[in-house]
Amino acid sequence: MAEIVNLRRVRKAKARDEKGRAAEANRIKHGVAKAERDLAKSAAEEVRRGVDAHKLENDKSK
Repeated sequence: MAEIVNLRRVRKAKARDEKGRAAEANRIKHGVAKAERDLAKSAAEEVRRGVDAHKLENDKSK
């Protein structure tokens, strides 16, 4: 005799699996590793400091 299966549980499990696969695809598509994020942040900070260092201060009051 076959095993009795609760169809509601099977349906919900299937929906969870589908959402999990979609989430995995989004993580691959949109995710950035922490090391890459930190590297980009430090590079942007270095560029900002370089630009700030080359600013000319104009002390003339109008």
